[in-house]
Amino acid sequence: MPVPHARPPIRTSREAWLFWIAAALVIGAGLGLRDPWPADEPRFALVAKQMVESGNWLFPHRGAELYSDKPPMLMWLQSAAYTLLRDWRVAFLLPSLLASLGTLWCVTDLGRRLWTRRAGLYAGWALLFALQFTYQSKKAQIDPLVTFWITLANYGLLRHLLRGPDWKLWWFGWFAAGLGTITKGVGVLALAMLLPALVAAWRGWPGVALHARRWQFWVAPLFFVLAACLWLVPMLGVALTQPDPEYRAYLDDILFRQTAGRYTKSWDHAQPPWYHLGVILTMWLPAMFALPWALPAWKRRLQRRDPRYLLPLAWWALVVLFFSIPGGKRDVYIMPALPMACLALAPLLPGIVRKAWARRIAFGFGALLALLLFGAGLAMLLGDPRFEQRLIEQRGFTDGARAAAGLLLAMGSFGLGALFWHRVRNGVVALLWVLGGIWVIFGLVGGPLFNDATSARAVMAEAGRRIGPDAELGLVAWKEQNLLMADRPAKTWGFVMPPHEQLAAAMPWLREDATRRILILEAVMEPCIDPRRAQLVGTANRRRWWLAGADALVADCTPAPLKGWRGASDEFD
Repeated sequence: MPVPHARPPIRTSREAWLFWIAAALVIGAGLGLRDPWPADEPRFALVAKQMVESGNWLFPHRGAELYSDKPPMLMWLQSAAYTLLRDWRVAFLLPSLLASLGTLWCVTDLGRRLWTRRAGLYAGWALLFALQFTYQSKKAQIDPLVTFWITLANYGLLRHLLRGPDWKLWWFGWFAAGLGTITKGVGVLALAMLLPALVAAWRGWPGVALHARRWQFWVAPLFFVLAACLWLVPMLGVALTQPDPEYRAYLDDILFRQTAGRYTKSWDHAQPPWYHLGVILTMWLPAMFALPWALPAWKRRLQRRDPRYLLPLAWWALVVLFFSIPGGKRDVYIMPALPMACLALAPLLPGIVRKAWARRIAFGFGALLALLLFGAGLAMLLGDPRFEQRLIEQRGFTDGARAAAGLLLAMGSFGLGALFWHRVRNGVVALLWVLGGIWVIFGLVGGPLFNDATSARAVMAEAGRRIGPDAELGLVAWKEQNLLMADRPAKTWGFVMPPHEQLAAAMPWLREDATRRILILEAVMEPCIDPRRAQLVGTANRRRWWLAGADALVADCTPAPLKGWRGASDEFD
């Protein structure tokens, strides 16, 4: 079926404005109202903060050590945002917000160019409220950013392959794939879009062409290399001239162990081969509720040889297959495939949402969410009062269960109200209101409510208050949020060093000055810290933290290895 190449210009409509306002509210609610939360947010924010303070943006540091787990793209953007805005609470989340909005723009614009304006908006709505996308978009992690670069690369490639030739977008797609690769190694997967395009062109499918006889086609890889070299060339140039072996270890880790090595020899998050199918059927809801109608429709359109469906669907399948091969798997690995899944659904959704069962399913899912939230709030409010005490003891949540119950009741009540207003006949719209209300209320209320206990801000503020403004503070068995939230430059003895070795190094430092104190994890104190001479500071993220000076040290004691410690980035058993 031939695909027309020209489309009349599309004017911005009221529906488009409604979509972008909703997107900004849903994703942006809570921006500036909380600090970085574990597990990954404090790590990246700390690296970015140290970049700004040291002026060394080329080699990320975590404390005094080089940080080689991830390329520095996200941390660069966070540092740049802080340089402009001078507010870390905004700066650490801003790249995720902008990247998510950029991903939505790519999908909506592709939808309208490949099909219609309505299809573009439906693609945007499906993506915006997919549970995984919204959840990750509101977090300061690398995944929203790499999803944006991959989707942007797909945008440029598809515009050329299906609406081309467009050499500027063809080159731009390769360049974006290069930026995605230096954000996270899997950014190169955007180029897998060429595989189904090659097959379709070889089989003579109408509406798809690579235009490979033109010289412009063959120079595209240079743009990928150019993007990658923006980081690799200066980094390699400096690292290879440094006499410190730490820099060679950095190169080996970030270029090999964290990319090819991590893929071929996955050392954590072991899951069965079908794991990602479960992620698609749960974390990609509510969009995946459309699958019973979409699957036969996709089959018919592929039988008609429509490449607008083949390319995004085949690329989606390739991404899932790629991440299903290694033993180690995480749900976020396949998130970059979600935008293309929503794009392939887009032209079918206007018809699907009019079906009675689609509306009933959407209404039922919204009702389930609202009732679960409302019921959980009631249970917390009216249940065992000892639950509140446990919440304070385990999480350091001093606002107690009543505040958390009020939040759950507010989200559940809003959802029930939206369902009552729209009824089953508008079940899809009702579900979007339920989800939108939950995300906005949690962002505006839940973020500030849980912030002190989740971010370690309260613990670090209390530690600073107790030792006074002039004392020196050291950190033992520390997490990134401790150093990030410290109210003064803190002494550390490495991050990857085992906790007992950190304590052994800290003990002579404590004895040199009676005013010095260490903040230490409770599990590391035995047998060399006497708790009767130390001070319990507080609890954050289910960890209890103590202050200890030289007088709390047990004489002639050698710190013992911590049982259950598997590495600095792990929890303690």
